[in-house]
Amino acid sequence: MNHPENDKEYKGLQVNSGVAQPPSVNPYMRPLRRKPVPSVSEIVEGVLKGDMTMLSRAVTLVESLLPEHYAKAQEVIEKCLPYSGKSRRIGITGVPGAGKSTSIDVFGLHVLSRGGKLAVLAIDPSSERTNGSILGDKTRMERLSVHPNAFIRPSPSAGSLGGVARKTRETVVLCEAAGFDNIFIETVGVGQSETAVHSMVDFFLLIQLAGTGDELQGIKRGIMEMADGIVINKADGDNIQRAQLAQAQFRSALHLFPPTASGWQPEVLTYSGYFELGIPEVWDMIDRYFAFVEANGYFETRRRQQARYWMRETIDEQLRSHFYRDPAIARMLEQLENRVLENRLSSFTAASEALDSYFNRFK
Repeated sequence: MNHPENDKEYKGLQVNSGVAQPPSVNPYMRPLRRKPVPSVSEIVEGVLKGDMTMLSRAVTLVESLLPEHYAKAQEVIEKCLPYSGKSRRIGITGVPGAGKSTSIDVFGLHVLSRGGKLAVLAIDPSSERTNGSILGDKTRMERLSVHPNAFIRPSPSAGSLGGVARKTRETVVLCEAAGFDNIFIETVGVGQSETAVHSMVDFFLLIQLAGTGDELQGIKRGIMEMADGIVINKADGDNIQRAQLAQAQFRSALHLFPPTASGWQPEVLTYSGYFELGIPEVWDMIDRYFAFVEANGYFETRRRQQARYWMRETIDEQLRSHFYRDPAIARMLEQLENRVLENRLSSFTAASEALDSYFNRFK
């Protein structure tokens, strides 16, 4: 670089060139070699053998948004489907701070102590602004995350609970094919995700807290009606009496609801996830539920209803995706949006015009 200060007319001034900067990339570093993407048959073979690495790659394939990955993932799931359906699927929800992740850590260890394998699928909330997720559930499941027979997979909701729910259901199929006979699905908290998770599990567990004011305040009736069991966490120390009071309140509230489709009367128990108190009792309740629904045939009925529900949900999602990916529709939507923003057209009329244009091409 030339410096005008070095000109002869400036006496006593001189600017040195400085030190040459080293390259930003280490010249001795070897280029990274990506592993070749395994074929569908290799993925399926690895999943059926219980290979955790291959199972993780299969789940990543399912979660991918690339069209070529979607086709490959569907082929993998289709081949794994005959080996699925032999697990207990348990949904776990609760208000933020109720201790869901800590409880899953304790519940999971209790289940694994009886034998078998456990998969934990945690739907992690995403930022509405950046779509980023912390995916920190594994850090709160310290012992379970290092257990050789446990598989923990957090998935970002990314603003689309429906899409994540479908992918979570497909992940359930992969985990069952890999030999996991117990599957926990943790939701993002009390909200819209409960309906989606309830439609893919056999038992729905609601975790509550005591000593936070009116225990029934803010609990949606829909979530209470979906729960097959309610457990009140942190029933230890000075909080035992408050937990017992909350237990009585929830039991009274459940009597006001209509009978469940399964005929099962939801139970309300107290426990402490931190001090590991009452864990066997909670699991005895879940064992009683499975024995009850298997005896009266509701277990298979619910599985068939869920399969029908997810077939229709997939149709809805595919139709929506095909509509928005259509180039002609994309151009038309831009024009319609401008007319709507200029108050020259109502939102409902614009939507009707776009849909009519889309469906008229298939007549």
